[in-house]
Amino acid sequence: MEEKWLQRTLLPAVWLCSVLLAHQVNSCPHACSKCLGQENDLCKECKTGWALYNFTCVDIDECGTELGSCSPNSYCVNIEGSFECRGCDVACVGCMGGGPARCRKCAPGYRLMGSKCLDVDECGDRVLACPGLDEICVNTEGSFRCQCAEGFIRKDSVCLRKQLPNAQEKGLFEDLQDDEVEVLQQMFFGVLLCALATLAAKGDLVYTSIFMGAAAAMAGYWLSDRGDSVLNNILRGR
Repeated sequence: MEEKWLQRTLLPAVWLCSVLLAHQVNSCPHACSKCLGQENDLCKECKTGWALYNFTCVDIDECGTELGSCSPNSYCVNIEGSFECRGCDVACVGCMGGGPARCRKCAPGYRLMGSKCLDVDECGDRVLACPGLDEICVNTEGSFRCQCAEGFIRKDSVCLRKQLPNAQEKGLFEDLQDDEVEVLQQMFFGVLLCALATLAAKGDLVYTSIFMGAAAAMAGYWLSDRGDSVLNNILRGR
């Protein structure tokens, strides 16, 4: 029983330790493809992008050799074990690095100012950057654009004044306030009373009755609170 227990417990542990030890012995530094140990100075062969020097793998700067070739409008950046190409700044035509200060030549719309290629303000440099009389110049990065002035719209490459919508004609009494309408109504009623009074003066009983009724109604209105409000507004010039 004891022998079986030893076989079940000790043998797997011994096997695991041997595997781990073999892995440690055979593992090399990340730049080495073959080595004598885990130390950096025990390399026998190096991976691609590295060079062996005194048993140590040293990174190759491909950007300093023909290996680091990039397209015309990009530049080389060395990274560990390799390199990468990055695009030049928009202000550059060809470059030696990133930013407008590393340009080989300035792109159209840019000018060398000091050590950098900077945007040219075409709107300030040109007296007539935009040919139209109703156009204004707007500077953009590396260029400019012409747009119609305020109140104008472009049509067939020409700036034309915007047509304002026709204003609807208002009625004669559309802007009057409620109190003003009531005053006009009372004025009309007063004219009517005068006409009835003229007819009543001729002795016509029918017109006399109408005149007396209208006069009573008119008097009742002006003696009411609403009549006082309208009268006050008239006196205040409203």
